[in-house]
Amino acid sequence: MISVRSLRIVAVPSLAVALLAACSGSSDKVDPAKAKPARISITPNSDSDAIAPNAKVKVTASHGTLTKVRITPDGAGSQAVSVTGSLSSGKDSWRSNRPMTPGTTYTVEATATNAAGRTATQRSTFRTRAAQQVNGVTVTPSNNTTVGVGQPVSVAFDHPVTDKAAVERQLSVSTSPKTEGSWGWTKDPLTGTERVDWRPKTYWNKGTKVTLRARLSGVDTGNSRYLRRDVNSTFTIGTARVSKVDLNKHTMTVFEDGKQQKSIPISGGQPAYPTWNGKMVVLDKAPMVRMTSESVDIADPYNKDVPWAVHLTTSGTYAHAAPWNEGRGYFGRSNQSHGCVGMSEADGKWFYDRATRGDLVEVTGSTRATVATGNGIGDWNLSYAAWQKLSALR
Repeated sequence: MISVRSLRIVAVPSLAVALLAACSGSSDKVDPAKAKPARISITPNSDSDAIAPNAKVKVTASHGTLTKVRITPDGAGSQAVSVTGSLSSGKDSWRSNRPMTPGTTYTVEATATNAAGRTATQRSTFRTRAAQQVNGVTVTPSNNTTVGVGQPVSVAFDHPVTDKAAVERQLSVSTSPKTEGSWGWTKDPLTGTERVDWRPKTYWNKGTKVTLRARLSGVDTGNSRYLRRDVNSTFTIGTARVSKVDLNKHTMTVFEDGKQQKSIPISGGQPAYPTWNGKMVVLDKAPMVRMTSESVDIADPYNKDVPWAVHLTTSGTYAHAAPWNEGRGYFGRSNQSHGCVGMSEADGKWFYDRATRGDLVEVTGSTRATVATGNGIGDWNLSYAAWQKLSALR
């Protein structure tokens, strides 16, 4: 719908003409009898067949200017989205600028004013085609949460997206204070889940408020597989917690807001099963996780209940307590795990209690490759310039 601000802009020239006429003593008023009535044309019209959800709606006015355009879904309590658009500079045409919800009846109401100030109103009702195939989204982090400084805005899809540009055009991120960042597309190498993340140029500043607006209802993700809902989410950046794991020194040093809190003796992955190098982001945590060698395709058999488990990658990397190794001289001296970062039960509980989704764990000193961007959240392993190139709009 045209905003109130837009309506005011339309009215200003008429007011200015009236004032100038009063000062000069002449009259530029248009004779209502001679002024042509405003006429409005709406596409699609009420006789149209059902249209694609991402089709454009166009409203034009002749012999006048548009003063109101409203497109709304029919039905009280409808979950379908209302349609927004933009007015031309001459205020004689309007075009929609977002997709519509599939399988929905919409009503267009438009008003135009002619040179004599008389108004005309036109209505049209049409329906969007139902989606034969649908796609779903999962947004991370959840609304009204507080997360760590490494957490990107993340939108994951149930099915692969072939038209990434169409999706990305409907996504926006606003921050307070203003923060530079970019969207980038990535895929989990194990699950195949595709997602688009918005990460800042550098780690977030503590206290930043972040809002995602995803106008996704009616977007064709490719091959006529449509998204059906808009998504909004607002979250806040909390403590800047960064844990630096040095596998050569066998330590994990935890920093909060730049101040060292603790240096923990750890045992990383043994030579046959080295820990991933690189920057990882805390995905979630659980007080107890059942871990098996089969779940991560490791030949050396194990089956354990693992306490104080902080999840770092979808391939199965955790930072956790390893009480079965206490008293064996591993922590702080030798890397003997199957790829996780192990520590004493007391240290594991200390770390678990502080760990928050979005915290950073930076691993150095391993013989293994750097963790992939899609294996958990490995976004930070790319330079900002390289990350920007993963946007579908660049």
